[in-house]
Amino acid sequence: MLTEVLRRFNRTYTQRIGVLDESFLGTGRPLAVSRLLFEVGADGANGAGGAGVRELRDRLELDSGHLSRMLRRLEADGLIATVPDPADGRRRLVRLTAAGRAAYDDLERRSEERAAALARPLTARQQERLAEALRTADLLVRAATVRLEQVAADAPVAQEATRRYFAELDARFPGGFDPGGPDAPEPGSTYVVATSAGAPVAYGGIRPVLDAETAEIKRMWVHGEWRGAGLGARMLRHLEELATEQGYRRVVLDTNGSLLEAIAMYERAGYTPIPRYNDNPYAEAFFAKDL
Repeated sequence: MLTEVLRRFNRTYTQRIGVLDESFLGTGRPLAVSRLLFEVGADGANGAGGAGVRELRDRLELDSGHLSRMLRRLEADGLIATVPDPADGRRRLVRLTAAGRAAYDDLERRSEERAAALARPLTARQQERLAEALRTADLLVRAATVRLEQVAADAPVAQEATRRYFAELDARFPGGFDPGGPDAPEPGSTYVVATSAGAPVAYGGIRPVLDAETAEIKRMWVHGEWRGAGLGARMLRHLEELATEQGYRRVVLDTNGSLLEAIAMYERAGYTPIPRYNDNPYAEAFFAKDL
C-alpha cells in the first residue's frame, strides 16, 4: 500500500513541478543542474563564502564524475567559478559569479511562482493541510533514507555530532553541562553517525563497561529538527544489534532526569530501571536491557 502511494505521488508531483521538462521552469537548464546551482547559491547566501566540492557531492549524493560534468557546464555558462579554499589549499570552493547570482535569483523567483500557482486553487484550510502533510512526508522520507555508518570518535563528522550533543545538554540541563577536558576516544568504543545530505542528524555509541558481557550505550543524540521521525529508536536498535554482534548480552545506559522524551523512548524499547552504576554527576536515571 505504501509503495503504491509513494509511486503515485512521485508521478503526480514530478509532472506538476516541471521535473520532466528538459528546461526546468523555463531556465534552459535541466533539474539536476538547476539544483546544483541552488545549492551553491544557498551556501553563498548563508555567508559561507561558497560551497565545498566535496560537501556538494555528499549533500546531493552524486558521484565525482557526474558532479564534475555539471560543474563544468555551469562554469562554461559563466555562472560559477571554482577556486582554492583560502583556509585549506587542498579544498576547492564553488562560488557564483555575478551572472550566477542573477541566475540563482531568477531560479528562486520561478520556483516561488510555480509553488504559488500550484497552491492557488486551494482554500486556506486546504493549503494548511497540504503544508502539514508535506512537512510530515519530507521528514519521514528523509528519515527513511539516512545512512548509518560506523565512524571513529575523532572523525570530523563524529566531532560535529559530539559538539551538537554537548551544546544541547548545556542548554537543557538546569545547571548547564561541562564536558570536562579534551574529548579522547574511549578504548573499545564503537560509534555510529546517521547522516542526511552529508550532515550528522543522529549519533550514538557503545563501549565496554562493568563486565565482559555488558556494553554501555553512550551519547545518544538526535538533531532537534528530526525529532518525531523515529530516528532515535532506529539508532538505539542499531546500537543494540552492534552490541550483540560484538558478543555482549546486556546493555546499560544513563541519562539526566530532564530528558523526558529520551527516558520514554528507553522505556518503550524495553529498558528497565537499575541502581546507579557509575559516578557521572549529570546522570540521574539508569537503565538496562538484556539482548
